[in-house]
Amino acid sequence: MKRQFRLIVRVLLMVLIAFYLIDWAVFRVRLARGGGYDTIQVDEYLSTALKGNKAEYDYLGSTPVSCAHAVFPHGATPCWWLAHHKSRWE
Repeated sequence: MKRQFRLIVRVLLMVLIAFYLIDWAVFRVRLARGGGYDTIQVDEYLSTALKGNKAEYDYLGSTPVSCAHAVFPHGATPCWWLAHHKSRWE
């Protein structure tokens, strides 16, 4: 039983490493062609603590944030993540 578990863990680790390396190679090819990074508009908010366990929320505006066209973060946040999380809280 232990032997099978170790084999499964090794195979999964090798698949994960191979997937990361392929993602990195595809990202490098996109960078070489000029399309590895993009910008997405992100809304920024400020949360200020007040007396009596209350909070004040202020909208700071939207700012462009650089993102990487990749599954894993290669130098910047992945674009698929920023597309689903367009609010940034400070």
